[in-house]
Amino acid sequence: MIELYAKFLDFLINLLNPLTYHIDKAIFFAVVIAIVLALIPKIDFFADKLSKFFMIISGISLILLTLLVSYDVIMRKLFSGGSIALQELEWHLYDIVFLFGIAYTLSKDKHVRVDIFYDKFPFRLKKSINLIALIFFVIPLSTLIIIEAIPFVQMSLSQNEGSPNPGGLPYRWIIKSAMIWAFFAVFVQAIGEIRKNTYMLLKGEK
Repeated sequence: MIELYAKFLDFLINLLNPLTYHIDKAIFFAVVIAIVLALIPKIDFFADKLSKFFMIISGISLILLTLLVSYDVIMRKLFSGGSIALQELEWHLYDIVFLFGIAYTLSKDKHVRVDIFYDKFPFRLKKSINLIALIFFVIPLSTLIIIEAIPFVQMSLSQNEGSPNPGGLPYRWIIKSAMIWAFFAVFVQAIGEIRKNTYMLLKGEK
């Protein structure tokens, strides 16, 4: 299973690798593609389903993380034991909890806003701000992170990187590749949000 994923990841990286040499053009075309895809009916439904799938993985990871941390604390405090592999697995799971929850949080409009005036804005102004943020911030940023992650993951995969610690986890490229999938989900969810906000602006619905 790991070898199959490694081959697929290698294929994907080789396919996307040329984008790393033309980041500005890649971001521009990503914005154009996102706007075009937002015109597709039900694209927001598909985006929500994808985000929910990632959120389920995030939720399962959070449960496993809680159990692992509890076990690790008990072993260390009561039996003076512990495992390097388990400790590393804990922060791997934490990464998944955080990364795979971003798109779902975006779908529910629950990200923290630093703009203290936003809540008092009129409905149409809010949706206009959302559209601008999605098109000129979320789409470019998620595209940039995916592109910048490609050589990062590629190097780890080519070296078959593992933990430098004795007894640590192998295949570190697996957790590093989570960045690509997480921000792909954010990209897709942003497309869905563009459609939702455009629809609400045109219809004037709250």
